[in-house]
Amino acid sequence: MSSAQEFRPHRVVVLALDGLLPFELGIPHRIFGRPKDDAGRRLYEVVTCSVRPPGPVQTDADFSIEVAHGPEALATADTVIVPASYELGPVFEEGRLTDELAAALARIRPGTRLASICTGVYVLAAAGYLDGRPATTHWADAEHFQRLFPRIDVDADVLFIDDGDVLTSAGVAAGIDLCLHMVRRDHGTAVANDVARRTVVPPHRDGGQAQYIHRPVPDPQLATTTAARAWALGRLHEPIQLRDMAEQEAMSVRTFTRRFREEVGVSPGQWLTQQRVERARHLLESTDLSVDQVARDAGFGTAPSMRQHLQAALGVTPTAYRRTFRTTTAAASRPSSST
Repeated sequence: MSSAQEFRPHRVVVLALDGLLPFELGIPHRIFGRPKDDAGRRLYEVVTCSVRPPGPVQTDADFSIEVAHGPEALATADTVIVPASYELGPVFEEGRLTDELAAALARIRPGTRLASICTGVYVLAAAGYLDGRPATTHWADAEHFQRLFPRIDVDADVLFIDDGDVLTSAGVAAGIDLCLHMVRRDHGTAVANDVARRTVVPPHRDGGQAQYIHRPVPDPQLATTTAARAWALGRLHEPIQLRDMAEQEAMSVRTFTRRFREEVGVSPGQWLTQQRVERARHLLESTDLSVDQVARDAGFGTAPSMRQHLQAALGVTPTAYRRTFRTTTAAASRPSSST
């Protein structure tokens, strides 16, 4: 069998339910529809299906969409994604699947990766996929969701949660973060970053970042922390103290820390660690530098320190990460003609 015959893209099936949000329905197609390998073959195949035979599905807008696949498509999925809907009926009100939805979900093969965007998590929960597991949803629905599904560990303060074979995200734009995270998990940082650049969105927002800012957004006439962040990104390989960043904005450490958290959603120290992890991932994927050198260039100082941070952030050692993603990244680093 030839390599062309052996190749099969990862099949992502998006379940379109009545009352869906068109923006969220389009996220998986935009993110998973872009990655290609060095032969120009798409790494994912994305299809949309309904719980009914092919036909129109009503959105929350003043138009419907024509869906070409029925529930049988769910049986062919490697990943199933459930976007939000405003017409979940008994799923939202009672935590109970309709017979039609239950029959559709029953077609999903064991071992299929499942993901939800915003209130799509109600569907996964009602089907029992989240019992005893952590999950998130839009902050405005978190209390209701927790009351309806007390066996689920709900975290309303994060953008998304990766629990292995089941992933859940907060509302709207957090769905982009979740889908980019899955691409990054499947094919590495370089592939995900390329998709992010083409989509003109930030390449990485950590899942643990706060969903929303509790404090008022700073007055745009006030000083921000943008210059300090740019300054730090240019010298991640060096020791960076909080006071050094504060000095870039001529602020006291206390004021700078408060303003930074208001703007970014995490503390300066957490942000620095996130950026260094991303730098380490890039270097492990795209260079032959030793683990010790990567640790120094990423600002961790020593290999044991970097190993500890990567293990905490990714669940793997630097060597295992490089072994997993190096070949994929080498192929993905070549220019692609797709847009």
